Amino acid sequence: MRITRTGGVRGRRAAALTTSVLTASALLLTACSSDSDSDASESDGKIVLKVADYGQFGYKEAGLFEKYQQLHPNIEVKEETTANEQDYYPKLLQQLNSGSGLGDVVGVEVARIKEVVDTQADKFTDLKGSIDTGQWVDWKAKQATSKDGQVIGAGTDIGPMSLCYRRDLFEKAGLPTDREEVAKAVAGGWEDYIKLGERYKAKAPEGTYFMDSASAMFNGVVSSSESQYYDADGKAIYKDSPSVQKGWDLAAEAAEKKLSQGLPQFQDPWKAALRKGTVATVVCPAWMSLQIENYSGNDFAGKWDISRAPGATAANWGGSFLTVPKSGKHVKEATELVKWLTAPEQQAAVFKAVGVFPSNQGAYALDDVKNAKLEYFNNAPVGQLYAEEAKSIPVAVLGPKDGVIKDTISTQINNMEQRGTKPDKAWDAAVETIDKAIG
Repeated sequence: MRITRTGGVRGRRAAALTTSVLTASALLLTACSSDSDSDASESDGKIVLKVADYGQFGYKEAGLFEKYQQLHPNIEVKEETTANEQDYYPKLLQQLNSGSGLGDVVGVEVARIKEVVDTQADKFTDLKGSIDTGQWVDWKAKQATSKDGQVIGAGTDIGPMSLCYRRDLFEKAGLPTDREEVAKAVAGGWEDYIKLGERYKAKAPEGTYFMDSASAMFNGVVSSSESQYYDADGKAIYKDSPSVQKGWDLAAEAAEKKLSQGLPQFQDPWKAALRKGTVATVVCPAWMSLQIENYSGNDFAGKWDISRAPGATAANWGGSFLTVPKSGKHVKEATELVKWLTAPEQQAAVFKAVGVFPSNQGAYALDDVKNAKLEYFNNAPVGQLYAEEAKSIPVAVLGPKDGVIKDTISTQINNMEQRGTKPDKAWDAAVETIDKAIG
């Protein structure tokens, strides 16, 4: 099955919230309604369920709310979307603390889930008895499970990693263009990716760069490791983390060798670079393909392709959860909606609509996932590729301030690229900012 997509922007899943997809969403809907609208739980005799989320979860694009309402004539679903997750999350914390204004269903980004699980679990419905958590890839369920075994979030999507690349630019630079050959060229890891970048630069078409952003590569490196920013006891270890240090060193090398165009992802210059065709590779979690397709446009259809990410270890970048606050007036109905939205058929429909890859393994056997190929990316078999990656992603240790740490480090990598900041100075600045932020 070939997937051709129009409209919509996949502006949501980034474990690194700085450069993140979060600012990319074209769905700038009302961040919040008036109190009277938010608190309304019935309309014309129907139960009204408010779904509060951010960016683009894909339910509207896949027609799922409309379908659910047809299946349940007594239910009306209202989605309230905030474009930027960095605006959404502080508001969510305020609502949790005040106990008012919350949606019946609330989205939580993966970089926030640990903090919510550790500090707010008592305010959410335990979904364990209502939803079969064994349907998800095992590491997804663990991310939303509290120490006492409560499951406060149902997994929506995940971000198995790949590498998106321009076949035509690779050919002009004398590099392999077949996706299997590209995978072999970077099979040794992210160091091989740098080496491939040096080969590209030696014969690069004028005005082009090997990668869009060294901070994106940094996220790819860290995301492939179990040990990232925190240890299992909740202690911040980012200063001594091997994956962080490796990612930082490679990012500094890419900046020094000018392999990157130095563009923070999803900002206007990044979008313009894709539109002009100046970027040869993008580190590519599953949700990234639609971003590239939308911003590159028709001129580059079929010129992009997708290969496996560097290295033998699979990686995940991004993903979210749906939660049900206990304070809602219709907890039972909200739980049923969450169960339905995260079932295999619905997750497959969202994947087909907006490229968000399912966390529910049952979806992998469905035709809309199993046989999925992206026409824009030279018919890359993404369904098969991402399903294989998803099953071997390591169980990463999450921390309460993962998003803050990633944000800050990404900013300093951007400074190395754009301002020529020396790596030592950039690292010291990152550490100072992070330590002030996390205490």
